[in-house]
Amino acid sequence: MVFDFGHLRRFPDIEAENLFAHDATDDLILQQAYAALETSAPGSVTVLGDRYGALTLASATVHDLSGLRVSQDGISGEYALAFNADRSGHADVYTSMALGPELFTEAEVVLWQLPRSLDELAEVAALISTYASPTVQVFAGGRIKHMTLAMNTVLAEYFSSVVPGRAWRKSRPLHLSGPRKEATALSFPKKEFHAEQGLWICAHGATFGGTKIDVGTRFLLDYVPQMRPDASLAIDLGCGNGTISAALAKARPELKVIGTDQSAAAVASTTATALANALADQIEVVRDDALAGFASGSAELIVLNPPFHVGATVHAGIAHKLFAATARVLAPGGELWCVYNRHLDYKGALAKAVGTTRVVARNSKFTLTVSTKAASGTAEGSSS
Repeated sequence: MVFDFGHLRRFPDIEAENLFAHDATDDLILQQAYAALETSAPGSVTVLGDRYGALTLASATVHDLSGLRVSQDGISGEYALAFNADRSGHADVYTSMALGPELFTEAEVVLWQLPRSLDELAEVAALISTYASPTVQVFAGGRIKHMTLAMNTVLAEYFSSVVPGRAWRKSRPLHLSGPRKEATALSFPKKEFHAEQGLWICAHGATFGGTKIDVGTRFLLDYVPQMRPDASLAIDLGCGNGTISAALAKARPELKVIGTDQSAAAVASTTATALANALADQIEVVRDDALAGFASGSAELIVLNPPFHVGATVHAGIAHKLFAATARVLAPGGELWCVYNRHLDYKGALAKAVGTTRVVARNSKFTLTVSTKAASGTAEGSSS
């Protein structure tokens, strides 16, 4: 039996002509793992980083597997897998699980779309080597442009055998075996103190930027006191490592902050950052896709440092999706504060989606704007 990857959708994630629901890495991983999957027992296969279900659903279809344990960092990937599984009649063949010991306990086969972050690579490799079966085989792969020799060095700390395969269509597979049970597991989340902000920042491996404060966020933080001074509730949309949530809560003790992100690692990281700064009573953290779980007209203040990539592809679609989401969730008179790369020039899009938009500040790299939701609920335009 063969699996038709062309039937996969990215929905409800961004869909466009240059964005795809599978790539050659999926094919390579499945080809390399074919024999192992043919003899796998139910419940012995773990799937990691399966963006839209290609690895999970092809394994279930071709090898008649069930009991697959699946972990995806992005909630949009979970939704897409569920959508594709329903369409193909495979909704009952897998269980979505958090990254942790239970995901890997006694696993015999692991299929892994490799991350680009060395920290995420190390965090996952440590879990596999510690909790999987001593005879586990890991069939991994990635796009060549995102793979480095440093990845092999990291993996070799946790597996006695790291064997690269032949490249195909700009992807390359890796076969890992011989988990080093004696390897020292790295401590996650990592933690770093930033004296200038007076904050501890925590991060799990998959969190964008790790424990650092990116330059766009640094620029935005100078204006925290000006952000809707009378607000009682603020949303940090795309909270990442929790820097903005923590800075808002620390500077404004009367403010309730909700940090939200579609990334499981980001949610765990922001939660850890709140705890590390004794702000857990003031900060709530929610895993959510573009404010889908928030009521319309419920927010007085939203703060956003939007990504300009969808996966590894430069694409503005995710920013526009978030702008539309804020327009729905902001109450009349509510404010969206947004920092973005200066060359992106989102001011017009913000004015159209949200309401009157003015530039608060610019530097050589970034623009900071504030958009005010019109009382009528419709966009009002822009001002300089």
